[in-house]
Amino acid sequence: MAKNILTLTDSNFDEQLVASDVPILVDFWAEWCGPCKIIAPILEEIAEQKNGKLAIAKLNVDDAMNTARRFEVMSIPTLILFKEGQPVTRIVGAKPKGQLLADLEVHL
Repeated sequence: MAKNILTLTDSNFDEQLVASDVPILVDFWAEWCGPCKIIAPILEEIAEQKNGKLAIAKLNVDDAMNTARRFEVMSIPTLILFKEGQPVTRIVGAKPKGQLLADLEVHL
């Protein structure tokens, strides 16, 4: 995993969201998910490009089922942008980098 990407679990999810002073884009993913693997390098690029303005985090839905259920993640990849610990937008499915950035820019 890239150095600029946080790893979230059921036990540290709320703590990490509250501790962040920038919005956090959480990637709900799984090892077996093809589209999740496609967007992983895109998220790494965004993490580097937006460092200091946006944090990127990954939550494996197989390992953190309680959090995935809490946010009603039904298909993956699901990306949820959190500001001040609250979800502000949800993106379902793999998208190209430009479209992903355009969807996020409104909230940054």
